[in-house]
Amino acid sequence: MGQLLDFTWTQTRACAFAIALLSGVAASTLLPRLPVARYDLLVGYGVLLTLLFWRRGWESGRDVAVIGACHVIGLAFELVKVAQGSWVYPEPAVLKFAGVPLYGGFLYAAVGSYICRAWHLFDLELRRYRPRATALVATGVYVNFFSHYWLPDARWLLAALLVAVTAGTSVRFTVREVRRSMPLALSFVLIGFFLWVAENLATYVGAWRYPYQLHGWQPVGVGKFGAWALLISVTFVLAALGRSRTPGARADSPG
Repeated sequence: MGQLLDFTWTQTRACAFAIALLSGVAASTLLPRLPVARYDLLVGYGVLLTLLFWRRGWESGRDVAVIGACHVIGLAFELVKVAQGSWVYPEPAVLKFAGVPLYGGFLYAAVGSYICRAWHLFDLELRRYRPRATALVATGVYVNFFSHYWLPDARWLLAALLVAVTAGTSVRFTVREVRRSMPLALSFVLIGFFLWVAENLATYVGAWRYPYQLHGWQPVGVGKFGAWALLISVTFVLAALGRSRTPGARADSPG
């Protein structure tokens, strides 16, 4: 029980950026009318959070670079999804392009922050990790989220390929000075589930809206759980790449 409680507390610490961001989104709905649009205000809040975590040493400069890459990739993802009507940001803003506010990228940056902080806090180590193969499949996963509007949806094939390239790959982590291990594919599934839970919370506090939520909040469909379990591979590959270029980092692969 002590191990489980410590693991849960460390996970909560790893989610600090995401918790702070969602708390800010929720709090912003309670603010009186301001001369600055809420979405624009949240851009400044996201920047301040990033600087705070960096200056406090909670995230390294390389972590911030990974998180920045997640922000940019997330914005590209949002532009396509909003254009296709998958979800909307209904409020006006100055820093809003093609229906997507600039703050939307921070939602993906929060996921990048979680992966980077978890790597530090749990002293993660990859065993039998196949960086090139995993990166190739993760790229396919990302592209498929765009291309399935015009080409056949390959998510099930990509899910099978992701399981195949991560077969035998494990993540070692430390809880109370005890080294434990988990299959990498299982970690994607578990993170995907909690991201789906977080997405429910995010839409509830007005981070964005699905079309069926415009006239009253409804739970996000369980199918998004699988989508997050796939999409987390993109963030993980970016974080692993950053760690592999850091002296002393633990990201082993077979010789």
